[in-house]
Amino acid sequence: MLQFAKILWASPNTLMGMAAGILGLLTGGRCQIRSGCIEFHGGLVTWVLKRTPLAGGALAMTLGHCIIGQSESGLAIARAHERIHVQQYERWGPFFLPAYLGASAWLWWLGRDCYRENPFEIEAYAKADPAAPIVLDDETDACE
Repeated sequence: MLQFAKILWASPNTLMGMAAGILGLLTGGRCQIRSGCIEFHGGLVTWVLKRTPLAGGALAMTLGHCIIGQSESGLAIARAHERIHVQQYERWGPFFLPAYLGASAWLWWLGRDCYRENPFEIEAYAKADPAAPIVLDDETDACE
């Protein structure tokens, strides 16, 4: 029952992920279900992720219980990190995206790295691979 409540709480974001994933499927992408999440990769999903504001694009991105990735191998690399974001969506529900984007905007306004210093990313990196520190590169701004 608790898991159903978490899924329902995150569902507005999951619906956005499903829409993106379906567009990916219609343009040659694929999908799979892993540990209660629907993962999409390829097609339009790849095109969009390569053009995110992050340097080099995003390997993957989570929207509720949907994880979209550039490729199946990229999803495998990012899966542990993205699963932490799924847990964050389960906690924050429809407030996750405004909180995430608000934190990034605030960091950008302060002249800081709006991706790597975002508290949601710090948590995801710390829990997914605690041995790997987040390295801030002073020469690049992840949001430009």
